[in-house]
Amino acid sequence: MHTKVICPGSFDPVTLGHIDIITRASKMFDCVVVGVLNNLAKSPMFTTAERIALLEKATQGLPNVEIVGFDGLLADYAREQGITAIVKGLRAVSDFEYEFQQALTNKKLNPELETVFLTSNSEFMYLSSSMVKQVASLGGDISSFVPECVHDEILNRLK
Repeated sequence: MHTKVICPGSFDPVTLGHIDIITRASKMFDCVVVGVLNNLAKSPMFTTAERIALLEKATQGLPNVEIVGFDGLLADYAREQGITAIVKGLRAVSDFEYEFQQALTNKKLNPELETVFLTSNSEFMYLSSSMVKQVASLGGDISSFVPECVHDEILNRLK
């Protein structure tokens, strides 16, 4: 069976925690679509096209990973693309309630769609895109938080 899954997120910016989840999913499934979406509750640092380009750089060594941008409901996009599951990373218990609610909503909208939760590597449990932006904007070192290939682009955006 060919398994095609999606890892959705805003990825603004992509972190090593994101790359860890994407890499682990790529070892479990035939095709991993990384779906870059706009979170209406956030003001993005990078455009959708820029985030896609950064993710393409950061995942270039993963041949079964595809980066796409999309708008609309995740459940609808998954149905249209033949995607069978959503892969989400959980950093802490605080993530679970929101992600569980999303999983139930997506299942209601698309009964064929499953959600798979991967626990974050302990090295990245505290890491979020918001934290990366805050540390970088205050002049802190983000080199242990983001892929090397996107590090300078993040710092340049803040200048």
